[in-house]
Amino acid sequence: MISWGQVETGQVMASKLVIVESPAKARTLGKILGRSYSVKASLGHVRDLPRSSLGVDTEKSFTPKYVVPKAKQKIVGEIKQAIGKASSVYLATDPDREGEAISWHLVQATKLDKNGRPIHRVVFHEITEDAVQQAFQSPRSIDMNLVNAQQARRILDRLVGYKLSPLLWRKVQRGLSAGRVQSVAVRMIVDREREIEGFVPQEYWVMDVELAPLEEKKASFRARLFALTDGTKFDIGSRDEADRVAADLEKAEYAVKKVVTKQVARQPAPPFITSTLQQEAWHKLRFTAGRTMAIAQQLYEGLPLGKEGSVGLITYMRTDSTHVAASAISEARDFIREKYGAQFLPPKPRSFARKAKWAQEAHEAIRPTKIYRQPDQLKSFLDPAQLKLYELIWKRMTASQMSAALYDTTNVEIMASDTENQPQGYLLKANSSVVKFPGFIVVYSESRDEDERRESSDSAGASLPKVQIGDRLVYLGTFPEQCFTQPPPRYTEATLIKALEQKGIGRPSTYAPIISTIQDRDYVNKAEGKFRPTELGLTVNKILTGHFPEIVDPGFTAQMEEQLDEIARGKYEWIAALQEFYPPFQNMLDKAWTNLERVNMTQASEETCPKCGRPMVIRVGRFGRFLACSGYPDCKTTMPYMVRTGISCPQCGGELVKRISKKKRVFYGCSKFPKCQFTVNGKPIAQPCPDCGGLLIQYGRDWARCVACQHRVKLSEMDKQKEEVAS
Repeated sequence: MISWGQVETGQVMASKLVIVESPAKARTLGKILGRSYSVKASLGHVRDLPRSSLGVDTEKSFTPKYVVPKAKQKIVGEIKQAIGKASSVYLATDPDREGEAISWHLVQATKLDKNGRPIHRVVFHEITEDAVQQAFQSPRSIDMNLVNAQQARRILDRLVGYKLSPLLWRKVQRGLSAGRVQSVAVRMIVDREREIEGFVPQEYWVMDVELAPLEEKKASFRARLFALTDGTKFDIGSRDEADRVAADLEKAEYAVKKVVTKQVARQPAPPFITSTLQQEAWHKLRFTAGRTMAIAQQLYEGLPLGKEGSVGLITYMRTDSTHVAASAISEARDFIREKYGAQFLPPKPRSFARKAKWAQEAHEAIRPTKIYRQPDQLKSFLDPAQLKLYELIWKRMTASQMSAALYDTTNVEIMASDTENQPQGYLLKANSSVVKFPGFIVVYSESRDEDERRESSDSAGASLPKVQIGDRLVYLGTFPEQCFTQPPPRYTEATLIKALEQKGIGRPSTYAPIISTIQDRDYVNKAEGKFRPTELGLTVNKILTGHFPEIVDPGFTAQMEEQLDEIARGKYEWIAALQEFYPPFQNMLDKAWTNLERVNMTQASEETCPKCGRPMVIRVGRFGRFLACSGYPDCKTTMPYMVRTGISCPQCGGELVKRISKKKRVFYGCSKFPKCQFTVNGKPIAQPCPDCGGLLIQYGRDWARCVACQHRVKLSEMDKQKEEVAS
């Protein structure tokens, strides 16, 4: 009998070789396929354009020059050896353009198409026994349309990046780079910041009146003024006007003019696609897009579940389709009926169609591979982050097939009349929305971003007393409130991904890299979860919008994305797309080299050079800001740039300064480094610990902890103590 160990070590010929991207996926597939298959991992791409040169012949139909990176040469050699021992080869890389391209590059790098071995491309959207067996029973050939779409994207990005970067190095500073899609994201953040800076708040007042039925004064409610009785919209713009209206309302008589009651059904959201998963993971879990995708990859590729072995827990996580397999819908409906009851199951299965024209309906939404595998059952197998994300995906999928939530809504219009200054009177309105049947919200309710919360006037849970048209109401008080219009909110990860998707910029595989790249390049930073452009980002954006308007135009970029989709569908030639893009781009580039003046990015500092005594200036390098002598090149002295805190180091008495690591993480350390190596990750607080006088470090929004005695103190309590001392 042949052992699996013999097959793995090559002592016998494995009849079939399977190649995937990752070791985790290889382990899961190996257990599903059994001993007649050998599974190898390529660890991602095995070929790419060279790093040291453009690697694209723009004179010869944009022919790419692919190379096997040094780090991948050993892996390619091992795969070649495995191919030599196999009777056939199955390429089981991911079911998207990137996965298709990896399979094609594997064939080219190993010369697999020239050694006579049968080549099969297998595609599955979940790593379960049924899905994998079905895929292996119906293999296909490599889809060159998908490969060419990926090649076109890669070459476009290379042309923009490698042609623009030298310009930025020469005209701004070394180490800068630009990206075709990332630059558009930076522009959106910059444009939003400009809107905020240019926003002029407008004063307005809202006027609520507390009223009650004549016979039931305890059942009071509030109604809001919104118009005059002739229907004219009524706005209050100043305190004087608010006082006058409040006086009118105090003297008015109130009667119910209109009552509208109806039942409203709220439908569940569709199961997740990549963008909505990233948005909701930010809203509910505060996971970045990158972290969300990394964890989702683990859930997809398979995790050990005791007796079940290594199992893929979710379907493929890079998708823009809300389509769900009929078998998965049937399983979900059975589960809902058993666990929640027939009343929580709609008469017909729900199907969700994407409105976006680029959605790939052949793909599936992100869902659990087995709905009966409930989150509570996985607590001992998954780490906390994996469990939270799985629970989010599980709840969203389950809720998507449940009954609508039903609300009883009441809208009451009230007339305030017989006033001295306003004979025509005022109109007020009150509304309530009370849950009659919870439906899907017993499992899951979609969160809202800041824009949606501003626009929403939902008052679910509030109730109004029963009133009829003509009922007189008792006036109990007026409650004016001064307000100011608000600027548009800064982008968070969730709202930026939503905006990119709405504008057609990027695709499921690119949202997380876009957000990561613009931060790594120091073009934007994130404060309290919201993006702000840096000085460097503002400068680079100004150059790109001035000299390369099309490259950073959202509409043009969306059009390019659509062209790539057309290439993937076989409806457009990839070389034609490159030929259409490149000449105008090269023309803009030539003009920029001639017309763009060098930008001085240095900033003055209070430091002086320890060697020559000249002032030090702040420059931005590859790893962020640093101090350099203004006498360069005569004096080449540099020093770390430190943001002072004014707080003493608890170890040596030096000053704590803010630092940024090479991975862009903020921490605080002693200014006397390397002599003193004290560091903390939290933000130091000037007030000492009330217990021992040690250094307090803020964590979260509301708390601080002493580094010496670990005493915890609430920041609001410290603020009160400060006020008491000051008084």
